[in-house]
Amino acid sequence: MSSCVLEVIAFNIESCHIAQRAGADRIELCDNPGEGGTTPSFGFIKAARAAVNIQLFPIIRPRGGDFLYSDEEFEIMKDDVLLCKQLGCDGVVIGLLKADGTVDKERTAALVQLAYPMSVTFHRAFDRTANPFEAMEDIIACGCERILTSGQRPTVTEGAHMLKQLVDKAEDRIIIMPGSGVRSGNIEGLKSQTGAMEFHSSARTTLPSSMSYTSPSMQETMSTVILDEAEVVRLVRLLNP
Repeated sequence: MSSCVLEVIAFNIESCHIAQRAGADRIELCDNPGEGGTTPSFGFIKAARAAVNIQLFPIIRPRGGDFLYSDEEFEIMKDDVLLCKQLGCDGVVIGLLKADGTVDKERTAALVQLAYPMSVTFHRAFDRTANPFEAMEDIIACGCERILTSGQRPTVTEGAHMLKQLVDKAEDRIIIMPGSGVRSGNIEGLKSQTGAMEFHSSARTTLPSSMSYTSPSMQETMSTVILDEAEVVRLVRLLNP
C-alpha cells in the first residue's frame, strides 16, 4: 500500500527547515498568512529551494480576496510560474475562477502548460465554485494533478462527506487533498472517512518577538506565524503508522 503524503504551509524560511526536519513530504510556500496566502517573493522562493530538498510548491496568488483576476494580474501569475520553474520548484499552486463560480478553464490550462514539467495543484478557490463535481472535471481537463479542498465547507471536518464523494468520483484521475483544519486530533478519522491519501495542514503556532525593546505606544505583539514542529511530527506518525 502506498504511503500517505503530508503537505504543510511555510510562511517563512524557518518553517521550511521545520517542515523538512519534522518529516513533511511537501511545502506549500506562501506569504501573508492574514490574507490566506499570497505569492512569496523571489528571495523567499530562492532561499527555500536552497534550504530544503523536499517538494516545494509556491502559491501563485497575486493578491488576497477573490479568485477573479484581471488581465494584468494574470500576466503577473504567468511570470511567477516561470520564475518558480527557473528556481527549481517541484510545483505551483493556483486557482482561477470566472464571475459565475465556474473554473477559468482557459487560463488554468495556460498556467498548467506554462508550468510543465512542474506539478500543479488547484487550491481552495475550488471551494468557491458553484458545482464541485463539474469544477473537478474542468480541473482534470486542464491538467492539474490535485485539488486542495475542504469539501466546500469552512473546515474539513464539516466537509468530510463531500470530500469522500470527490475522492470516489475522482477515481484516481486527480488527487483530492483535504485541507483547512487538518490537525493531529482528526487526521486519522479524516483518512478513514474520506479515503484521501494526501493531506494539507497549516500546523501553525505563533512565535513571540525576540525584540528586547517593544514600543508600548504601538500596542502590538509582533508575533510570527510559524510551523509547530511537534504537531508536524505527530501528523507524520499518524498518517503512516
